[in-house]
Amino acid sequence: MSAQRVLALWCPDWPASAAAADSNLAPDVPVAVLHANRVVACSASARRSGVRRGMRKRQAQAACPEMVLAGADADRDGQQYEPIVAAVMEVVPVVEVLRPGLLVIPLTMSLCRHLGDEQVIAERLTDVVGSCGAEALAGIADEMFTAVLAARRGQCVEPGGDAAWLAPLPVAELAVEPCFGGPERAELVDLLRRLGITTIGVFAGFPIRDVATRFNADAVAAHRLANAAPARGPVGGRIEEDLVIEYDCDPQIDRVDAAAFVGRRLADELHRRLAAVSMSCTRLTVEAVTELGQRHSRTWRAVTPLTADDMACRIRWQLDGWLTGGRTTRDHRTDVRRPDSPIALLRIDPVEVIDSGTLHYTLSGYGLPESEMDSERARTALARVQGLLGGDAVKIPVLSGGRGPADRIRLVTLGEDPVPQGDPLAPWPGRLPQPAPATMTEVAVAVLDPEGDPVRVSARGAFSAEPALVVGSRKWSVRWWAGPWPTGLDADGTEVSARAQILLDDSRALLLHYREGSWTIEGIYE
Repeated sequence: MSAQRVLALWCPDWPASAAAADSNLAPDVPVAVLHANRVVACSASARRSGVRRGMRKRQAQAACPEMVLAGADADRDGQQYEPIVAAVMEVVPVVEVLRPGLLVIPLTMSLCRHLGDEQVIAERLTDVVGSCGAEALAGIADEMFTAVLAARRGQCVEPGGDAAWLAPLPVAELAVEPCFGGPERAELVDLLRRLGITTIGVFAGFPIRDVATRFNADAVAAHRLANAAPARGPVGGRIEEDLVIEYDCDPQIDRVDAAAFVGRRLADELHRRLAAVSMSCTRLTVEAVTELGQRHSRTWRAVTPLTADDMACRIRWQLDGWLTGGRTTRDHRTDVRRPDSPIALLRIDPVEVIDSGTLHYTLSGYGLPESEMDSERARTALARVQGLLGGDAVKIPVLSGGRGPADRIRLVTLGEDPVPQGDPLAPWPGRLPQPAPATMTEVAVAVLDPEGDPVRVSARGAFSAEPALVVGSRKWSVRWWAGPWPTGLDADGTEVSARAQILLDDSRALLLHYREGSWTIEGIYE
């Protein structure tokens, strides 16, 4: 059991609440937030109409036609949540933000002596959030994970009773908050269900040695949560003072874009310093000091190590919310004390770190192995190129849905939401079978039969004759072929378009595309 208790404050459906506040909508207007054409959050009024998380956009609109739709926006969520954190910090001195919409507070003995018992503090803080125009539920427990699950039910767990309280909960609760799990947590939950393990208590009853042998590092972390073991243990600690970053702002900062630019630089610098000493940050304090001495400080906690992008996002959310002021809705307005003068000093303090050697890596990439560090370097380099050449100059591929290989990749500007053009998990009848070509190209060629006549695709979706030669820059003999696979009619509706795979005499394999009566090489297999 922890030496002190933890209080969690959870704002239900926060992305939907933030979207409503950003658009100045009335509280009873149904709102849904979409990502990749699916509902990721919805308001209570939308749920009453039958909208559920995971629904497709069309299903959600059919259930609630009057619903307002908004795209997922982490910056908006963080900016709208900042005034609520500020209001809570007017009552309690220490607040740690797990994510926008969820924060935790250590219930120290001094805090309880000053404000009253646990229930009194919980009621007071939920009232504070309510005065900001948002709804909140409070949960209290010995461990942070238990307190968060208790907050989702508005309950208080008895001291020493975390494990017993968790035991009857569905095992899916282990994945309900992504901030407590790795990217494989949903897969772990699905596997446990298929093995007949339906409750947290059953999973907690397995010996830790068996869990570590059968599953990966994330399963071991989930097993610790299920047993209400301390979430961090002895790995947390203070960073050396010479790694704390203080930046004298010259010129001083009074605009959000300038704050975001400086925050990105500081995040990159802190990430490099920590990597140089093989450390990773799990709790970050961002403090801004104005020219007249006003201070604004927040502590951000993460269960998995913060990347440079994570740090930059949290700095931007905090300063954006402070510089732009209160959160406004139709019926409520929360006035946040804005800076009394431009920001003159920024201080980035990684108040809790872990040694990189304590991270357990798996072949699936959990943690921050060297490949992830390489990805961080690549993202930093791309961001610099984008700054030199313009926002649309750097694009990244996103797996999408489609029938041809070119249709299955969508190029998205770096920094934008990587939303696919179509659902990559949809059936897509007529889709090219795996494997996909290693190289995409578009080179016109002729496909000839043994007599030297052009090979076409008939209206019935068959070759007019057996392919024997492919003629491009030179002639290649055909050793093997597969297809054709019709993909539809041409633009004028008179001829069938199709794809075929061809193995040449030099052992190269090609993907050919037939349309408008001619052939092109669409891809090359390795």
